[in-house]
Amino acid sequence: MAELTPRERVMRLLRKEPIDTMPFFSGMGMVVMPGIEKSGFKFATVHTDAERMAWSAIWSARLMNFDCVVIPYDMTMESEAMGNTISLYADSDDILYPTIPNKIWSTLDEVVVPDKIMEKGRLAILPEAIKIIKENAPELAIGCWQLGPFTQAGQILELDLMLKGIFKQKEKVEEVLDKLTDMIIDIGKHLQACGCDYITLREPGVAADLLSPRTFKQFIQPRLTRILEGWESPKLLHICGKTEPLLAMMAECGADGLTVDIKCDVKKGREILGPDVLFMGNLDTYAMTCDEKTPKQTAIDHIKGIIDGGMDAVMPGCDLWPAIIEENMKACVDTTHEYGKKASPAVGRL
Repeated sequence: MAELTPRERVMRLLRKEPIDTMPFFSGMGMVVMPGIEKSGFKFATVHTDAERMAWSAIWSARLMNFDCVVIPYDMTMESEAMGNTISLYADSDDILYPTIPNKIWSTLDEVVVPDKIMEKGRLAILPEAIKIIKENAPELAIGCWQLGPFTQAGQILELDLMLKGIFKQKEKVEEVLDKLTDMIIDIGKHLQACGCDYITLREPGVAADLLSPRTFKQFIQPRLTRILEGWESPKLLHICGKTEPLLAMMAECGADGLTVDIKCDVKKGREILGPDVLFMGNLDTYAMTCDEKTPKQTAIDHIKGIIDGGMDAVMPGCDLWPAIIEENMKACVDTTHEYGKKASPAVGRL
């Protein structure tokens, strides 16, 4: 059988169908400086224009041999659409992601999700960016993502309000989480309707080293489940940090696959989940791809360890930091494709 295209490889894996080799893809940002520079743009400008976002994503994938593109790149789009002013650092040549210097709401009671949110702020450029990518890079899978409601709350309120509210204002916290859950469902459905191939629900602020598993079960799991029920497949669930105590609950939320970062013990995670759950991760996105002190062979061995540990796909444990060491980044991708020709626990080979 002929070699699969990157998109075919990713989509077959997400359906747990046999593939030719393991893809290197992500549910989070994969834009890197070589791709941005090839596109001829400054880093600060790729967040505000559909054409620039699309081509910086395409060139990042093509130059590094990624199997996908992922948009958007920053976590402030929804907060901006809800009324917050963001800093884009447009005059800087450094790698500075958009931030929210001041949040307009200071209490749980003030949170309001505007109607037609996809038409507001920079969210409105995402459908056009997806269209450009589909037209110009049909060989690549297109991933989009949404923050989970608890992490999203930290983009519109001071996170202490949510953390303290769990104990002192339970009903108010649940009300805010429900408003954000509805918003996340609607935005995700819109992105899917616009043509993204898969979508990731990212809830990095709820790991077991931040919230107790009991709190996760009470406040987080029901809303993650409701979001995933509202989206079409393929859909992934990602949580950063210590996740072994959460993996069984994560698997109950309805995602087609789970992704984790470097704090998760891969072998232990696979033992918890068993062989049938699509389990992906957990590339160290600083030490292996950005640290000049890391030899290429160390990065290669890191990838082999992830595969041998029982992962179905090598995925960055977080957004790739754009200032990569190209030799190491390419070594990670090439090793995934070459060493990943053997079957993984949940996905066979052609």
